[in-house]
Amino acid sequence: MYNQAEQCIEQYPFTVSQTSKGRGALICSTECGEKVLKEYKGSAARAEILYEVACFLKQQGIRTDVIIKTAEQSCLSGSEEDGFYLMKDWYSGRECDTKSREDILFAVRKLAELHACLKSYGGEIPEFLWVSEQALTEEFEKHTREIKKVRNYVRGKKKKNAFEEKFMETYEKFLVQAEEVLEGLKRQEKQKENAQWKEMYGLCHGDYNQHNIVFAKEGMAIINFEQMHYDIQVGDLAHFMRKILEKHNWNTGLGMDMITAYDAKKKLSKMECEQLYLRLSYPEKFWKIANHYYNSNKAWVSGRDIEKLEKIVIQEKARQQFLQMLFYFVK
Repeated sequence: MYNQAEQCIEQYPFTVSQTSKGRGALICSTECGEKVLKEYKGSAARAEILYEVACFLKQQGIRTDVIIKTAEQSCLSGSEEDGFYLMKDWYSGRECDTKSREDILFAVRKLAELHACLKSYGGEIPEFLWVSEQALTEEFEKHTREIKKVRNYVRGKKKKNAFEEKFMETYEKFLVQAEEVLEGLKRQEKQKENAQWKEMYGLCHGDYNQHNIVFAKEGMAIINFEQMHYDIQVGDLAHFMRKILEKHNWNTGLGMDMITAYDAKKKLSKMECEQLYLRLSYPEKFWKIANHYYNSNKAWVSGRDIEKLEKIVIQEKARQQFLQMLFYFVK
């Protein structure tokens, strides 16, 4: 990457005085401040809309890593043969601390502000950013079929190892959860003409997690919008909450505080609360572990897979307590 990166740097209208390696990227010191150069796998059209949205966010006071254009006013440097790169603003600081309640709630409030701001974006949103209204249901249906496939495979084995025994003990309750979520999503989809359904949609970050939230001296910055799409915005909130709550044993108090923090900045409708409940109710972690087992060498089961399965079983009581509280909040 670094030889190609040096060639890319020459395409920008500033001088890079020093470089250092970052996470899969090159941090560059310039007379215009610190920038970061990273490989880019998307299309030129996607890069253009990322640039336009980032400029809009910056105008609205939301710090983000705006793409720097080359001397020829292109969002991309490099070539089709050697690969394309993005140069973006760089914020030197620390990631969101997933152990800090203060960081977590601040990040949730900023997400609500981001969503409210993105709702007001007046530019054209290209078709390739739009996510199908049935996409989540289809994704969860696929996951559920995969869970059943693992069940059928394990059930057919005469001699079962420790992971397989534990899987069969817990399979039924997680399958019931998966099917209940699918029923709930299909009920919601029938209300597509409802104004609340349409109001749920807007531009989403697409990968809102602790690594993309930077506490810098200039203030908090939200970075790495490469997965941005047009979809139900609380999907970002559900994604972040799941990551955090798994690390906090599904702490009900923290979970409800996160929802309250978001709601204080951007009011959640009843349908959005239901959507959040359904997304968090799907047994995603169980599916991931089962799918990893099925697609790996089954002759040797990883002790890590057994540990992960045991952990989600232990966490399940706390997860259900949180979901029950969220269910009452929804109603």
